[in-house]
Amino acid sequence: MSDTVEVNNSEALPLLSLNHVSLLCRSVRDSMRFYEQVLGFVPIKRPSSFKFNGAWLYNYGIGIHLIEHPSIDDFDYILEPRPINPKDNHISFQCTDVGLVLRRLEDMGLKYVTAAVEDEGNKVEQVFFHDPDGYMVELCNCENIPVVPLSSCSFKPRLSSFIKSAPAKCGFMEKAMMERLSMEMLNISF
Repeated sequence: MSDTVEVNNSEALPLLSLNHVSLLCRSVRDSMRFYEQVLGFVPIKRPSSFKFNGAWLYNYGIGIHLIEHPSIDDFDYILEPRPINPKDNHISFQCTDVGLVLRRLEDMGLKYVTAAVEDEGNKVEQVFFHDPDGYMVELCNCENIPVVPLSSCSFKPRLSSFIKSAPAKCGFMEKAMMERLSMEMLNISF
C-alpha cells in the first residue's frame, strides 16, 4: 500500500474548523497554569475513560489537550528548546492589542521575539514565545491582512443550491471562502 494519496480538489473533506491542538507535556499542572494565566484558557471536563494524566482546556473556539509524558525529555526536539524563530512550527492566536501582549509578557518575565509582516500597506505585528515545554506560541493582529483566496473557481451565491447548474469547479471550502469574501465586499446580508 502506498503512502501517496490522490486528492480530487473538487471533493474536499467535509471539515468545519480546527477543534483542538494536542500537546505532550512534562507537567500537566505547569502547562495548565501557563495556558490559563498567559493565554486565558479555561479547564474543561475530559472523558473519564482516559487512563493517563492530562487536561483539556478551551477558549477562543479552540481546545488545547495536554497529555502528560514524564519521559518527554527523551524527545530531542523538546529537550533543548530551540531559539524563538518565527519560521519554526507554532500555534498562532489573533489578539486585539499587541502592545498589551508585550507588556504582560514582560511583566511575567517571558522571553519573546517580535516580527512584522507587511503587504500592500497592511501591517501585522507578531509576538512569539515558548510554553513550558518549548512549544512556540504566536500572538498577532493577523486580521490586518485580508484573506484572499488564490483559487480561480467560479463564485455562485447560496441561491445556486436552488438552481440547477453545472457542477462547480472548486471545493467546498473554496466556495465558502469566495462566498464570504464576496458578501463582505458587497456588504450584503441575506
